[in-house]
Amino acid sequence: MTETDKTKKQLMIFVLVTYGAAYLMGILMWYGSTMQVELSIFPATQMLYPAAGVMLAYLLTKWEDSLLPKWFYLCFLLITLLMILFSILSLVVPGQELKPNGMEVSIWRDLSGGVAVGGSIFCWIALLIAGKERRTAYGLRWKCGKTSLLCILLFFVLYLVRTVVAYAVSGQMEMLRTILSSSMNWSYIIVMPIGFFLTFVTFFGEEYGWRYYLQPILQKRFGMKGGVLLLGVAWGLWHIFLDFFYYMPSGPVAVIAQVINCVFLSIFFAWTYLKTDNVWVPAIMHFMNNSLSWMMVGHYSQKVLENQQADWGMVLETLFLNGVVFGFFLLSKEFRKKD
Repeated sequence: MTETDKTKKQLMIFVLVTYGAAYLMGILMWYGSTMQVELSIFPATQMLYPAAGVMLAYLLTKWEDSLLPKWFYLCFLLITLLMILFSILSLVVPGQELKPNGMEVSIWRDLSGGVAVGGSIFCWIALLIAGKERRTAYGLRWKCGKTSLLCILLFFVLYLVRTVVAYAVSGQMEMLRTILSSSMNWSYIIVMPIGFFLTFVTFFGEEYGWRYYLQPILQKRFGMKGGVLLLGVAWGLWHIFLDFFYYMPSGPVAVIAQVINCVFLSIFFAWTYLKTDNVWVPAIMHFMNNSLSWMMVGHYSQKVLENQQADWGMVLETLFLNGVVFGFFLLSKEFRKKD
């Protein structure tokens, strides 16, 4: 098999796993939505598919490579399979319980959280065992320490700026003051690094697929700017079943809002990856993006992401805010290097 044939086979496996699994499980989500069962395990599981696609592609085509971090890949794939199994079981085995105090408990949400924590710990061990040479060969090494940390800090600042503007536009500044003055919220920010360490597999699961693997392929084929914009669209459409049956069951408008959000986040994530060649940077920022969204509504639960309302006003707001905060990075020198 030539290198070109091997590359094509890898891409085919990646697409089949990343989109095939997402869309097949999306059909099960539709079924679950008709039964009104707990679906929060499905988004967490879907976040694993992109990296699983890359890892399976490399295992099937490069098994003989002595630098392949096989144990890390196999550990990650096992976690993915467990999460898929629990997702399917959540549709047929009752897992929700309402306690006397009115609090809703979900065994499947708890199980998925346990798998994410336990799996992350085992994956850290596998990464450590893999050694520096293997981590470097397959994009798993932390690089450009100072620049990487500055990129993460910049994202945090830009996220806060976007949030302040959003609350100001909607006339809810008093609510924002309450959120920002909460000691619990700032305590939550302080312990976020521990949260990433204990649950990194899900966020790494997306970024290892999108930024490390697919971004260079699309940029080589469609140019530095065109490739990252196409990646953002592909990333947004990958969420389509989650949008319809979990995040924002508002019809096509939800999908458009999702695509816009993913395109502009993709620009900034791509910019940081081009500057650092460090996949951990977008993985950490992805974690921050999701976690801070919980803090900004004062509800530290996956449930805050469920059944959001989307309308054309939200689409325009998303386009404006993300365009102003993240869009101009497309003009940076990193996107002009190979145009």
